Amino acid sequence: MFKRARIAAKSAARRSTFARRVLAALLAASLLPAAASSVEARDPLLAYGARIVGDDARTRIVIDFDREPRFSVHYIANPERIVVDLPATAFGFPAKDLAARGLFKDIRYGKMDEESARIVLTTAGPVKLALAKVQADETGNGHRLVLDAEMIDKKAFAELVKTQSWSDRTEAAQTTSAIPAPQKAAPGDFVIAVDAGHGGIDTGAIGVDTKTEEKQVTLAFAKALTDRLNKEPGIKAFLTREDDEFLSLSQRVLIARQNHAGLFISLHADTLKQKDIRGATVYTISDKASDKLAADLAERENLSDQIAGKETVAEPPEVADILLDLTRRETQAFSISLAESVLNSFKDQVGTINNPHRHAGFRVLQAPDVPSILLEIGFLSNAEDEKLLLDEAWRGKIAGLLTDAVKRYRAAVMANGG
Repeated sequence: MFKRARIAAKSAARRSTFARRVLAALLAASLLPAAASSVEARDPLLAYGARIVGDDARTRIVIDFDREPRFSVHYIANPERIVVDLPATAFGFPAKDLAARGLFKDIRYGKMDEESARIVLTTAGPVKLALAKVQADETGNGHRLVLDAEMIDKKAFAELVKTQSWSDRTEAAQTTSAIPAPQKAAPGDFVIAVDAGHGGIDTGAIGVDTKTEEKQVTLAFAKALTDRLNKEPGIKAFLTREDDEFLSLSQRVLIARQNHAGLFISLHADTLKQKDIRGATVYTISDKASDKLAADLAERENLSDQIAGKETVAEPPEVADILLDLTRRETQAFSISLAESVLNSFKDQVGTINNPHRHAGFRVLQAPDVPSILLEIGFLSNAEDEKLLLDEAWRGKIAGLLTDAVKRYRAAVMANGG
């Protein structure tokens, strides 16, 4: 069954030179970080080749690296996933080379932070790795990671999850010392957290024509908006993420709260099955969705942590109460006011969908004391929207209109003694 994998390995060395050129091009285009805080981050591993073979009983994955990778493996339930953690890694092979098949129904890989990367294998049922090892390539040009997965029963998988040792150091580090802060915020400054949706292993939606990843679009808009806001006296804006790294939904909320943000604006550019729908939408939080489109979007956005291989953690009772009982009514009222201000700015300037202010249970909007909105700037599933989303002049226009909306919102809050 694995004959094709052995044959394919012989061509890995020939692909290595090409893959290095791909990596250099990515670095030049700023799609990968050009600098980092550690030796590994400055010189990441290069995964230059990949292949997958097998069936629904046993499946093998082989990934070629330019040098020997350190790795660790963990298992997560609900749904069943296998997580492979790596040092900083640039993935230079075509996505189709590691398309899900056999025991795996979804495969994701990408950056977690400056020093780590992750592969998340979502399985079709209970699965374990019968083999997980690194071996030198027979050509002497690198190493390859070999993962042999086989089907097991639910009881055996539950035991794997129960007996493993796993401390998520990434989460702990990012929610303490690595939290970004606004520069030179003076007493009385109005602080705004600008959140670029998705990032790292969580690519988000994919453009219908250019195949541009949503995480790139949102970061470009977030940077443009932050720069524009910081030109206004008395306003200090900061980014929740400054480059292509993964942040959990709870981290994004925590970053806003720990920096005493007065507003939280999360930027997105999703896809829809209905390709003809286009335009902007503003969402606020609610325990009940305004409509099916809002409910479906919130459900997808709330899967961000699962995509990145995060364990599902039950929310504290007080947070659940906030989501279910809307005890944070004052904050929600401010969020609605901000949403209306944004739509007033967009009127006759930016196209919006029908009923452009909608609401649903977005976890990223759950801060009990920070007025928050999620803005869908447009849809990457619509060709016309996609063109605008990739246009620098359009980004500048949106940033200006959003800044006007924030200024009006702030003036109204100040007038009411806020």
